Amino acid sequence: MSKPTLVLLALEDPHHLALFRQVLDPKSYTIAVAHERFVLNKILQEASPAAVILSEKLDGEKGIEIAIDLLERFPTLPILIFAESCLPEILKQSIRVGVSDCLIPPIKNEEILQTLENSMRRANRIGDWTRREVRRTTATLEHRVAELQKLETVLNHIEDGVMILDNEHRILLLNPIVKRAFGLVNEDYRNRPVLEIISHPDVINLLKMGSDNPLPFHEIAFDDGRVYSAQYTPIPGIGAAITLQDISYIKQVDRLKSEFVHTVSHDLRSPLTAVLGYTELLGRIGTLNPQQKEFVQRIQISVQNITALVNDLLDLGRIEAGFDIQKEVIPLDAIIQFTLEHLKPQANDKRQKIKFEQPNDVPKLRGNPIRLRQMLDNLIGNAIKYTPEGGNIAIQLQTQGDQVILRISDTGPGIPPADQPHIFDKFYRASNVPSGVGGSGLGLAIVKSIVDNHQGRIWVDSILGQGTTFTVIFPGVTETDLE
Repeated sequence: MSKPTLVLLALEDPHHLALFRQVLDPKSYTIAVAHERFVLNKILQEASPAAVILSEKLDGEKGIEIAIDLLERFPTLPILIFAESCLPEILKQSIRVGVSDCLIPPIKNEEILQTLENSMRRANRIGDWTRREVRRTTATLEHRVAELQKLETVLNHIEDGVMILDNEHRILLLNPIVKRAFGLVNEDYRNRPVLEIISHPDVINLLKMGSDNPLPFHEIAFDDGRVYSAQYTPIPGIGAAITLQDISYIKQVDRLKSEFVHTVSHDLRSPLTAVLGYTELLGRIGTLNPQQKEFVQRIQISVQNITALVNDLLDLGRIEAGFDIQKEVIPLDAIIQFTLEHLKPQANDKRQKIKFEQPNDVPKLRGNPIRLRQMLDNLIGNAIKYTPEGGNIAIQLQTQGDQVILRISDTGPGIPPADQPHIFDKFYRASNVPSGVGGSGLGLAIVKSIVDNHQGRIWVDSILGQGTTFTVIFPGVTETDLE
């Protein structure tokens, strides 16, 4: 048996109350009556009427004001205002506040029942729609929560570290690998600034540089020998993700390889020096015919090439091993000028034009002047070597905040896109290097090691057939650093 429909009559006038009782009683409506405001509130607390018929005034208060209060508490409750006169102002106010309808005498019994039933049907439709939307939204939220739980489970079980930050670098997620890497206890760090939790200098540097100039990879090194390759990836609308991959084993293998190459290279220098010395003595013990002189010259050239290769390997080994730790505050522009004076004859022989641009006030660097000069010799020397006769070479020195930016551009043949990711690898040479242009394939590897040793960054932009630009960024020396 269905539950009787409760209609609340909030009417002061006994005649009006009797009228509505006469209309509703035969239709099996359950009627509750409230002559005063506190009785109305009590009934609404204890029961859930299907509709309220409210007089124009109740207990000295306007019915419209009561309706506003009731709709704030019960937005879908049908409220019908019984107005004793058809005043336009009452109708306007009723529409504005969301009253279901107005009953204005003279009115027939059938009109009262029809208006009441229409209002309740409309409220039921709104209620049904609201319940459907709540179920749909709840199902969607449950699905999203389940997906987020799956994602969190995946992130917690992968072997790489994952750190999600918002735009203010507050922590949204740290997976267990990150916590173990930085020695964090197993607690919830969400919504806390990451630098408040992790004070590692490499992380500070990564966040500082990543926001403005995201790089493919950045290394985070620990005192116990662990090294992680970190990648900073901006996420629009969220912030950024930092992924960590443990490359300690790779670094250890690379160190062993470098030590081996350094040892072998060092042991090669003595016999090479001896070979070169004996070839120079051949002419002193007797006259050489033209063919013998040519053979001796070829031996000397080959030994000199091998010696240059060995020297490059030894240099690279020393740089990677960190032997060149002595650094001082130096002006990079002065080293560039010195390098240009040294290489100017080579550029003049090829009728090349070199343009050097720099601002008036360039921050100084803290670095090793010998190694920085070696870096510039390689970069500018390569630009001269690979740029054809009559070509142009541009060197730009710029500042951005406390960073020094160096760009070296040429109008050479360019580097094929397939070769560009590998040009800083040891012994790698681009596939379009002109025949007859020598090189060991170690020059750019040495450059990369020098830049890394100075906490800098380097990358290449090249268009095949148009030219190449190498960009190097170094941290400048601030006034705080000089104190």
